[in-house]
Amino acid sequence: MSVVDHNAIDVHPRISEADVGDYIALLKPRVMSLVIFTALVGFVIAPGHVHPVIAFTSILCIAVGAGASGAMNMALEGDIDALMTRTANRPIPRGRITSAEAMAFGLTLAFFSVITLGVLVNWLAGGLLAFTIFFYVVIYTMWLKRSTAQNIVIGGAAGALPPVVAWAAATGSLSMEPVLLFLIIFFWTPPHFWALALFRSDDYARAGIPMMPVVAGPDATRLQILLYTVVLVAIAAAPWPLGYFDAVYGITSLALGAGMMWLAIEVYRHREGKRAGRATRRLFAFSILYLFALFATLLLEVVIRAIAPLVG
Repeated sequence: MSVVDHNAIDVHPRISEADVGDYIALLKPRVMSLVIFTALVGFVIAPGHVHPVIAFTSILCIAVGAGASGAMNMALEGDIDALMTRTANRPIPRGRITSAEAMAFGLTLAFFSVITLGVLVNWLAGGLLAFTIFFYVVIYTMWLKRSTAQNIVIGGAAGALPPVVAWAAATGSLSMEPVLLFLIIFFWTPPHFWALALFRSDDYARAGIPMMPVVAGPDATRLQILLYTVVLVAIAAAPWPLGYFDAVYGITSLALGAGMMWLAIEVYRHREGKRAGRATRRLFAFSILYLFALFATLLLEVVIRAIAPLVG
């Protein structure tokens, strides 16, 4: 008769320590809030009238899809998150959730968000949402982030797509307006994240992530920030003279663009010491305000257009 070594058998399977807060953290709430806001703008400025239930369903699906991307991103990056100060407190490095649990959670959310958007709204929007999730998880997380200093540049396309998905949900088609919103976010992403990377370069180097400051050095990164900011300001202002957005947006874009340019120049000028650190942090913080204010102005334009006939 064989003897069973009960000490060698785990008769008590691991019970997850995760609570609701841990699963919410997997969704990357701060990133999700930006996705919801930019998608909402894309939806509101789209022509025509959409039933409120369809509008709510569309924004909810886009938000859940973004959360699914965040969860799968964390599932795949648990090893490097543990090495970085900024991310070491996430649920997977802390041992609250396993990578397999996070991946299953993300895949489930991704499936239901895409199917719901496709069935209840339209399949153009559903297909674009599926592509956005695929691009962020497979192209950016699994390939670009660990292999090239252009990871943020190319990978930024995923973060720029939510207003395009929302426009497709509202209209069932695409147009130049959502493309312009896409380009604004796309060219905003490198200055925003490279500013962060400049004062977190030790983190990225320790984790072996080839961010621009780690691979090309801080001076080359400062130049790239300045060049991308020039392009960003030009593209953000272009919809006004092209006739897509009105003067309220155009003037706001120029004012905000002047702030971005000034801070980018400051980052380029100050390369050592505390002034350099302050400059990069100020650019990073202002870039968030810049994008929020720019898109909020588009919502303001919609309100102005709606009340103008009543006032007139």
